[in-house]
Amino acid sequence: MNTATFEETTAIATAVAVATVGASAVAASQQLLLIPLSKLRPSSRNVRKSGGTSIPELASSIARVGLLQNLTVVAAPDGEHYEVVAGRRRLAALKLLAKRRKLARDHEVHCLLVLDDAARTVSLTENVQREAMSPIEELFAWKDLVAEGRPVEDIAADFGVTPLVVQRRLKLANVSPRLLADFGMQAVTLEQLMALAITDDHAAQEAAFYESPQWQRSPEALRDHLTSEEIDASRDAVARFVGADAYEQAGGGVRRDLFADERSGVFLTDGALLDALARDKLAPVAEQVRAEGWAWVDAAPRATSSDLYQFQRARSTRREPGKTEAKRIAKLEEQQAKLQERLDDENEDMADEQAQTLQEEMDELGNELDAIEQKLVEYPPAVVALAGAVVSVDHMGGVVVHRGLLREEPAKALREQARHEEGGAGDSSDASAEIPAKPGISEKLAKRLSAHRTAALQAEVARHPQVALVALVHRLALRVIVDSYGSGGSPVDVSATPQDGLGLHAPDMGEAPAAVGLRKVRQAWADRLPEGPDALFAELLAFPQQELLSLLAVCVACTVNVLASNEEEVPAAKLARAVNLDMHDWWTPTATGYFEHVSKAKALEAVQSFAPDQVNRLGKLKKAEIASEAERLAAGSGWLPVMFRGQEAAAAVEAETQAAPENGACADAEGKGAVEAEVHEGEHATA
Repeated sequence: MNTATFEETTAIATAVAVATVGASAVAASQQLLLIPLSKLRPSSRNVRKSGGTSIPELASSIARVGLLQNLTVVAAPDGEHYEVVAGRRRLAALKLLAKRRKLARDHEVHCLLVLDDAARTVSLTENVQREAMSPIEELFAWKDLVAEGRPVEDIAADFGVTPLVVQRRLKLANVSPRLLADFGMQAVTLEQLMALAITDDHAAQEAAFYESPQWQRSPEALRDHLTSEEIDASRDAVARFVGADAYEQAGGGVRRDLFADERSGVFLTDGALLDALARDKLAPVAEQVRAEGWAWVDAAPRATSSDLYQFQRARSTRREPGKTEAKRIAKLEEQQAKLQERLDDENEDMADEQAQTLQEEMDELGNELDAIEQKLVEYPPAVVALAGAVVSVDHMGGVVVHRGLLREEPAKALREQARHEEGGAGDSSDASAEIPAKPGISEKLAKRLSAHRTAALQAEVARHPQVALVALVHRLALRVIVDSYGSGGSPVDVSATPQDGLGLHAPDMGEAPAAVGLRKVRQAWADRLPEGPDALFAELLAFPQQELLSLLAVCVACTVNVLASNEEEVPAAKLARAVNLDMHDWWTPTATGYFEHVSKAKALEAVQSFAPDQVNRLGKLKKAEIASEAERLAAGSGWLPVMFRGQEAAAAVEAETQAAPENGACADAEGKGAVEAEVHEGEHATA
């Protein structure tokens, strides 16, 4: 039987009596009152000294759903007011509603009156003895509200936030459950979750995160992975030229990143449609250029410097402006100078919007000056009859016309014509005024540029484990199987000596994107791996093969060395092709990085490639001014020095060096061919 003894019964009765007395004492010390808002004021004994944020949002929520939690107060010394010891934000929100005339000044507020000597204890208890919801619980709560049929706008109004905030919460709640679980375990950060939410495809989200090495899981890398086949409307010049609205009206697909700001986060999914719309928009301009009498005119929205490099440039002349043109030029330049003075004036207190307006006015004046300058540029009639023009889009999303482009046969015809006109004397380079000579660059600049190419190639190899493995096997096979000890067979130094001295040749290497990126990757691995040889071996032995290959790629990449001494040298062309090296991603032409280190003729030759209508104007400037202007004009043009352009020239160089192998080198050539085949396989595997 479950019976109680006399002692147990007495103990229970005593406990109940004590509890009853304690509860009565607490009840006697606390009292729930309705107090007019005008009689409430903050207390200095509130333990919370910070956190008074989001008051307008809280006020909106109280206006919608009421005050859900009472304030805790003590009687003020004056006997008329009450001091709030817990609920300072709620009091501030109520006062704001009264100020906005949404509540009466004497609106009655539910308050819990406590004893004066318990004020600080009560305040501390309320702030300490509570537990916030977990982030996952909050996300699913938002999702459940929508599932109940509540409109997003109503939910936003209830919580005093914008509908966009609600949509963002819902977007996060729809991320893969596996990723959300890891987010709750703090294995995934909120920033990573926001980046992955760019797509609703759970499989794609998980693949982007879990199949990437740790050091490739930054929010930027994850977002780029999921949008690799789409066009970023905020960065793409053609997208700016066409306009997102026109693209959408034409039926183009759009993906929007809810977590991006207003100027970014729009990705276009139909690149073919975008280019077609750009060509249609360029067509009227192409017709105007065709009316100038050129032999051919093409509309190519994405014509790059590499594309234009296949043409030779006809030399143009600049006529002196007429009286009306000269006056207009002087007036525009005067207006530009005044605007620039205002922008440069440190004493003028100027808002960002005002500065942006002035900059836009500067751009409009510059566009008008460029239009006048283009009218002053003239080509000989014989050149116009043979040459052509390409109408394209510049880096800012504006229209640019590249005139005076000569294909190989017309260029030869012009040179032949020039020889006949001069009686056949001299060679073609001296006889043709239309085809300028091409001076070279110094050894110092060649090493500087090739140092940047080395850093870029290192960064690319680190991203292509399969190619890194091929490069390593290639080097080992040359030394062990083919028995070749020459240093020119492979760009990889298997002695594992990191090529960290690139800054000796390129002082700006410390800020180069490729060098900065690879340095971060190396540091991430250094932080992860143990230092002792035995511990390191054990750690590597437990690595999955994919992670081991990722580490191998970084190690191999750091040994790559493709320094060159002249412009014509293009070391490691096959390795560069295997990783699809594009120097546009890693280097931009600047005055300090290139134009200050070449001759005036070489700088003007470069300008002829990306701003031919400016060559004559720049030719009258000093070298330092040319370098500065060349940097400005080259921005976004895609122009690269010869050393960085494509791999066609590199392939030609290698073809020449391998065209006539020495006698007795058959085995060597055979071994190289096998390894080269592997490199091509690696290229397909990593494409």
